[in-house]
Amino acid sequence: MNARSLPRFSGAAILALAAFIAALPSNLLSQTPQTPALTVLSKDGRRPLPLVIVSDQEFVALEDLAAAFQLAVHEEALGALTVSYKGKTIVLTPDQTLASVSGRLISLPAPPTRSGRRWVVPVEFISRALAPIYDSRLDLRKPSRLLIVGDLRVPRIAVRYDPLGTAGRLTIDATPRAATSVAQDAQRLVVKVDADALDLSSALPTPSDQSLIQSVRVVDTTTLAVELGPRFGAFRAASQPVDTTLRTIIDITAAQTTEQPAPPAAPPVTPAPELPSAFLPPTSPLRTIAIDPGHGGEDEGAKGGGGAKEKDLTLSVSRRVKATIEGRLGIRVILTRDDDRNVPIDDRTAIANNNKAELFISFHANGSMRPSTSGATIFSAVFDGAARAAAIAGGGERVPTFGGGLRDIELVRWDLAQTRHVDQSNAFAALIEQQFNGRIPLAKRPSDVAPLRVLESANMPAVLIEMGYLTNPAQEKLLVSDVFQNAVVQSVYDAVIRFRDALAAGGTR
Repeated sequence: MNARSLPRFSGAAILALAAFIAALPSNLLSQTPQTPALTVLSKDGRRPLPLVIVSDQEFVALEDLAAAFQLAVHEEALGALTVSYKGKTIVLTPDQTLASVSGRLISLPAPPTRSGRRWVVPVEFISRALAPIYDSRLDLRKPSRLLIVGDLRVPRIAVRYDPLGTAGRLTIDATPRAATSVAQDAQRLVVKVDADALDLSSALPTPSDQSLIQSVRVVDTTTLAVELGPRFGAFRAASQPVDTTLRTIIDITAAQTTEQPAPPAAPPVTPAPELPSAFLPPTSPLRTIAIDPGHGGEDEGAKGGGGAKEKDLTLSVSRRVKATIEGRLGIRVILTRDDDRNVPIDDRTAIANNNKAELFISFHANGSMRPSTSGATIFSAVFDGAARAAAIAGGGERVPTFGGGLRDIELVRWDLAQTRHVDQSNAFAALIEQQFNGRIPLAKRPSDVAPLRVLESANMPAVLIEMGYLTNPAQEKLLVSDVFQNAVVQSVYDAVIRFRDALAAGGTR
């Protein structure tokens, strides 16, 4: 191309272009793709360890590891790589995923490879090869891109927010257990964790309705801040151990206003069904309730066309029911699962039985080959005559008591435990149907019986609630909404109150 074919610009155009470039933000002009790094935490502070991405896998350079951990790295004549630390040696072979760590073979997810002029190894090299020979504990947490050196207290923190009608609940899990303190500072709640640092691998929640809380953010290495919304009124915090986790629950309520909107018209009050007196306990009847979120883990249950999964829906509703009943009634509520895992059916009932629950509620969502099928159904167990007779016949055994002497105990087959509670289960199912009526779309036959295994072994009144059909497109949208789930929670809560009161009154209306 000769000079005549080049475009010509006037002096004014060049000056205008220069002025435009000068006006651009400096950070935009200097912006470069962020290099991924592993954060190394030790008693001396934190420092980054650069990562290299090779075929979608994270690698770290051996020379960077050598500088950070005082290692000696040598490339042998036959191509092998040796990594030494205080007389202990790791032998690596290019193109081989096997490595020798002080004579013991270990496997890496990928072989050592070159990145430019440097040798890089998979980041798992730290936990599988270096950790066994190093004289300080190395805790690699790959999802968080975190490497903890030494005995630092760095709990994994998971934060969840559940709206509960006009209130809300913030749940903070610290694993392993770490004490927390919660205090209000102007328009925020400050959550201080007794630790050296926090491992926040999961995203912090941002509520869709920000009238109670607006966000949760990290203030410093051990502190979270909950930014409060305009409707915030008060909070109450409590902690409880759950296995190796310390769970802090912060219940948040809205401020009382001088002008309250008119409440919606309540559904017609239907008298509670008569409960058979022979089945009623003589003392306060409800101290523990077991809630069973159906499915979980690889068992997803029913699935809607929009992507909603039964396992997620049941867990969401169960958590809300637990929070509401515990917060308002003070009744202990246990969940058969509180995360995305599969619990065998018999184990679900065993959790209720072993915790001596007085009521068992299993939540599910239905599916059908007919997309138009819709509506909720409440199930209780059913047994044939032979099963009832076998349960009544039972059996007995005389066993020694702790203080001396003998005691007769009655034995009932595990799979027939529900037979003695069928009448109360049917009564509770009827109460739920009454509370659902006018609030929750019901199936043509809203109360039904079925030989359901999860109910048959429950040694207490037990029901299974199919909340609706995820295979119905309209119902799928309804079931995942906060409005619907809060309506289910309120209905179950009201049914529990009426069931408790009926039991306390000896079964009279």
